Amino acid sequence: MGSLQLSSIRKAFGDHEVLKGIDLDVKEGEFVIFVGPSGCGKSTLLRVIAGLEDASSGSIRIDGQEVATVPPAKRGIAMVFQSYALYPHLTVKDNMGLGLKQAGTPKPEIEQRVAKASSMLSLDPYLARRPAELSGGQRQRVAIGRAIVREPSLFLFDEPLSNLDAALRVQTRLEIARLHRRLKATMIYVTHDQVEAMTLADKIVVLNAGAIEQIGSPMDLYNKPANIFVAGFIGSPQMNFIPAEKLGEAGAQGAVKTIGIRPEHIALSRESGDWKGKVIHAEHLGADTILYLETETADLVTVRLFGEHRYAADDIVFATPDKASIHRFDANDRAIA
Repeated sequence: MGSLQLSSIRKAFGDHEVLKGIDLDVKEGEFVIFVGPSGCGKSTLLRVIAGLEDASSGSIRIDGQEVATVPPAKRGIAMVFQSYALYPHLTVKDNMGLGLKQAGTPKPEIEQRVAKASSMLSLDPYLARRPAELSGGQRQRVAIGRAIVREPSLFLFDEPLSNLDAALRVQTRLEIARLHRRLKATMIYVTHDQVEAMTLADKIVVLNAGAIEQIGSPMDLYNKPANIFVAGFIGSPQMNFIPAEKLGEAGAQGAVKTIGIRPEHIALSRESGDWKGKVIHAEHLGADTILYLETETADLVTVRLFGEHRYAADDIVFATPDKASIHRFDANDRAIA
């Protein structure tokens, strides 16, 4: 249980169209992540799936059943928000079981479901505490537990880690990944953080200005971006984009307009290479060294070297791109196979 099909979903607020005909097929048990810049429509799309917003047009099918006119509580979904939305006067146990209690679920069943979810999320020591006595990560786990006890067809996550600090984000991300494997549940997750998307998703949906740019596995999007937008959005530091004419690669008919090369696919030398340049800034991160070069041929180029390398501002260097890793794009910013 837990398949989802969206067909031609549109959503407008007045004259402003936020979703511009979304088609998407989510298979049972998949972990699908929506990514894109702020204002691209990813949270609106999640709210339309949940029933918190009405689609202006289109079809929403959960497990084969049309739900576009079905109220949120009847859709078989559970949603975890960016804010924890816990009741401060209730214990962890009561927060997790409240929805079941309101639905008239028998008390022994509530106890059983809460105990199971609590064990999954390592919340047993905190069941008698109230939200004010918990850390941010613990509160988010309670919110996730509240969703688990409902045993939904679909889990919907709306930027659930954005209020956590860096260490807690990593810890909670691992817990969500482990939870998905244990539950084998269908999960749809919204984030602006591409690291979350790349590490959690079976399938990533890249949205831009209310439309889908590309759908694929994390490595599909990294290795075979459909266009310059996806190529620039996936990967950190961002892919380098260089006018093809600067490199003499425009082709006989000028089909290639832009050359793309990821920073980690450029080798650096002090002696020789394809592009001579000067280091204008160096970031020494321990595991990585990020260099920004001003080159005579390719303008500003970012290079990512693994490990620590002793380059500094004003050093003269030579950069050589890995020819097999070059991406080519046409005048419409589309990838050329």
